[in-house]
Amino acid sequence: MDGPALLERLVAIPGVSGAESAVAAAVLQAWEPLCDHVSTDALGNVVGLLRADPPPPAGTRAPTLMLAAHTDEIGLVVTRIEAGGFLRLAAIGGIDRRYLPSLEVLVHGREILPGLIGTLPPHLTTPETRGKPLPLDEAYVDVGLPEARVRELVSVGDRVTVDRPLGRLLGEVAYAKAMDDRGSVAALHEALLRLRERRRSLQVAFVATVQEEVGLRGAATSGYGLAPDLAIAVDVGHARSPGVSEADGASDLGKGPVVAQGGNFHPQIVRALLDAAGAEGIPHQREYLPGASGTDAWAIQVARAGVPCGLLSLPLRYMHSPVETLDLADLRETGRLLAAFAAAADPAWVRGLTRVLK
Repeated sequence: MDGPALLERLVAIPGVSGAESAVAAAVLQAWEPLCDHVSTDALGNVVGLLRADPPPPAGTRAPTLMLAAHTDEIGLVVTRIEAGGFLRLAAIGGIDRRYLPSLEVLVHGREILPGLIGTLPPHLTTPETRGKPLPLDEAYVDVGLPEARVRELVSVGDRVTVDRPLGRLLGEVAYAKAMDDRGSVAALHEALLRLRERRRSLQVAFVATVQEEVGLRGAATSGYGLAPDLAIAVDVGHARSPGVSEADGASDLGKGPVVAQGGNFHPQIVRALLDAAGAEGIPHQREYLPGASGTDAWAIQVARAGVPCGLLSLPLRYMHSPVETLDLADLRETGRLLAAFAAAADPAWVRGLTRVLK
């Protein structure tokens, strides 16, 4: 199973922040035959280890490269059940209220129930509220069952996810919910497939992190637990579309992963990523992030005494919507660049990664 095939499987699985176990199980199942060792930790991160090949000399250890992408998606949670069996909601992560009305969802109660987010017809709204985004405290899910039956099947705290499997546009462009960041997890899988066939002087930890959308929590704990010598996070970035310009940091679909620069990223890692892309003819783009990247790299960088980090971004249109859109060619090229970087990295170079000018 290659990266795009795994992606189609992963986006179909519900996994809002704090409830990613089904996604983690699918990742673990995919990585177990490919890695030397696979484990999960107390928070739910999945870690697949690929040892150095050939092994390091006796009495020495291979440096550890951590490659991280998050499994969780944004979603909703049931906060109360009202008369008539309607479900009131709260957000998990950065929900965009503009797309809520008429959204098809799944309620994960004692059974999985299909539902719709309802709203007042425009005929019954006031001129002041008509045309404005739906306030979350006015949104509700209708599952079409009598109230008594709803109360049997649904409880406060049950998660609600968008019902949107992977679809295809022309070429290799695909859309679904949860492309952020399961597209990047699939890119890690692509890198794993390629790196298994190459010589490598580093031990590589492939990490599917949890709870990124609510505070980079899985990255913080796995970065601390693994104590890697260097790390690269993989996430999504804004792709060009009407209203999204280069001034917004937009990249282009189909032109490869985006290599980030900025204070969150070690300049020598940035240079090595660019060199690897150039050496192997991998299409790529560049961006500068002057402050917080908002990715797992932000937490990993300050784990323990500090970890030199890099970031690759998959260009993505319509982020945090039910139709997040990417190019599968970019996914493959991201995996190819990660594998090329890992294969080219030299232990002596890794040990010399400091901010001190020499």
